[in-house]
Amino acid sequence: MKTCRRFTTIRDEHEREIGYLQAHSARHAGKPSARSSAKQAISAKHRMARALNGHFTRCPECG
Repeated sequence: MKTCRRFTTIRDEHEREIGYLQAHSARHAGKPSARSSAKQAISAKHRMARALNGHFTRCPECG
């Protein structure tokens, strides 16, 4: 699939955020903050999917 530069930027930003949240969750396993970070990582994955899908439908280069 050929995608534009903006698509890659959106994906990279979201993946970086997800990585930070998952790393925090792993470092603080068993603590309430770790559980919160794990839930936020799942939400971030959903937000990434929604953002990329919206971009894909609107972008003339990607779609």
